[in-house]
Amino acid sequence: MLAIISAVLFFLAFLINAAEISTNDVFTSTNVMLLGLALLALHVAGIGSRTARGRRR
Repeated sequence: MLAIISAVLFFLAFLINAAEISTNDVFTSTNVMLLGLALLALHVAGIGSRTARGRRR
């Protein structure tokens, strides 16, 4: 799930950069890209995965 959200953030960062959309200082393409990288790092670390760790028999 986190990987999908990070892919969407990467796409938004690409659109902001490619279309040269002027945004405020907080919502820049670099900041959106860094949020995507943080979510991707969490996904690779195993946080947010759908597999539940339950009891083993």
